[in-house]
Amino acid sequence: MSRRARKTTAPAGAGAARCAVTVCRGCCCGTAKVPGVDHAGRLAGLRQALAGTAQVRVTGCLDACEQANVIVVQPSAAGRAAGGRPVWLGLVNDPDATEDIAAWISAGGPGLADPPGVLDLYAFVPSRRVRQAVDG
Repeated sequence: MSRRARKTTAPAGAGAARCAVTVCRGCCCGTAKVPGVDHAGRLAGLRQALAGTAQVRVTGCLDACEQANVIVVQPSAAGRAAGGRPVWLGLVNDPDATEDIAAWISAGGPGLADPPGVLDLYAFVPSRRVRQAVDG
């Protein structure tokens, strides 16, 4: 049976049913170029905080180096249906910011829950070229 013809049912809480969190770990994010941050510890903490709630994935450079460390929160299927769109967060170098992001996603994320007001300080809009590469 070809891969296209195969139908699988994702378990509840998996795949598009959950938010996806993309953590940049490219040329600047997650490196010594952003000093004084326990990058591995932050990633592990985010994964632990969102276990079973969101898919956390690591990617190479998202080409928003001036905003290092970058996290992109993509809405769940329900969040997207409610009008949620991917939210780009930059300069996420404070442990409290990581906790706020995890709490927001646990509450539903984009489209389903309002982010804590402090996350407005981290939100940015990348170039259209960069957005298309990640969102597509």
